[in-house]
Amino acid sequence: MFYGFDPTFILLIPAIIFTVYAQNKVKSTYATYSRVPTRKNITGGQVARMILDHNGMAHVPIEVVPGALTDNYDPTKDVMHLSEGTYNSSSVASVAVAAHESGHAMQDGTNYSFLKLRIALVPAVNVVSAFSMPIIMVGIALILAGQGTGTMLFNIGVIMFALVVFFHTITLPVEFDASKRALQQLTSLDIVEGNEIRGAEKVLRAAALTYVGALAVSLVMLIRILLIRGNR
Repeated sequence: MFYGFDPTFILLIPAIIFTVYAQNKVKSTYATYSRVPTRKNITGGQVARMILDHNGMAHVPIEVVPGALTDNYDPTKDVMHLSEGTYNSSSVASVAVAAHESGHAMQDGTNYSFLKLRIALVPAVNVVSAFSMPIIMVGIALILAGQGTGTMLFNIGVIMFALVVFFHTITLPVEFDASKRALQQLTSLDIVEGNEIRGAEKVLRAAALTYVGALAVSLVMLIRILLIRGNR
């Protein structure tokens, strides 16, 4: 299990394929609906401001940042960042993305439990995601060398990586809920209509696939690690 061909690698193939598919799906769907203007010609920046103000969050500033799809809401600073393309465009894609980030702001404003938990875990996950695999590999090397400390390091690495998987797991309800809130706001505020609603749904659904893919890859990697641990 620790040398030669590792048959557990086969487990990763479907997850990797799905992740590549999800990434391509996001790009193609975003590109398609970036060319579809909304009938009311409301820009992403205006949409975000409307939703924030309507939900008692007029104090949240919207800052324009460079890059494509760099949009995010920062709950630690209570500020929304929209890419130039999203902020200035009135396309279905831009409106959907702006509404989604506004959904995150709404979560923060209502103390949405999964968002709060995700925020609390970020510092720890940043550390363990960088060091868990190196610790696991060192543990394996020490086990092969007959060193007793190898098992302890290996187990520590497994626990650390399990936290990464848990982080990806709680990210899903955060993202799905933000998209749900986004669609509700877009329709209730009469920002989009007819086919535009379906287009916005497709954009948000495609974006959600990337988070599903990240969870799938991390979960399969954890399963591989546990299989190695069971056969050490």
